[in-house]
Amino acid sequence: MYIPFDQLPPRSRLWIYQASRPLTDEEVERIKPVLVDFITQWTSHGSKLQASAEILYNRFLVIANNEDVNSPSGCSIDASVHFVKQLETMLHVSFFDRTQLAFLHNDTIQTVPLPEIKNKIKEGLIQADSLYFDTLLNTSGQLQSAWPKPAKESWLAKYFV
Repeated sequence: MYIPFDQLPPRSRLWIYQASRPLTDEEVERIKPVLVDFITQWTSHGSKLQASAEILYNRFLVIANNEDVNSPSGCSIDASVHFVKQLETMLHVSFFDRTQLAFLHNDTIQTVPLPEIKNKIKEGLIQADSLYFDTLLNTSGQLQSAWPKPAKESWLAKYFV
């Protein structure tokens, strides 16, 4: 059962997929009803999940489920991954490349390849206070309260000691 993202409780489980390129406004508008259709039909062992999906910053697909109502099963999580792969084909974009890290700089999302992180920090291009889009968040509450967040408050903190 689809509910608006902002109506999910803060402890709702979260999956964040980063697009390999910015999505156009037209692409976002085109896939919004597709997201709602998937979420409306998303089930776990035959029971509807209370969930939502959003495109944020024209770059991130976020799917969340209220586990207080019903937890997703392995099969339902597999169904969501299959759905995201369908979106990849539809949009000619990758949502599964975890080697690109996204930062907000001057109101623009910039990506940095993971192998270049140490050098970018050493060069001062990424600093402890640089805003980082951590795709490893687990709950919608984390997303709402601290996203993007300073790099020093993420797993990147180890590079700033």
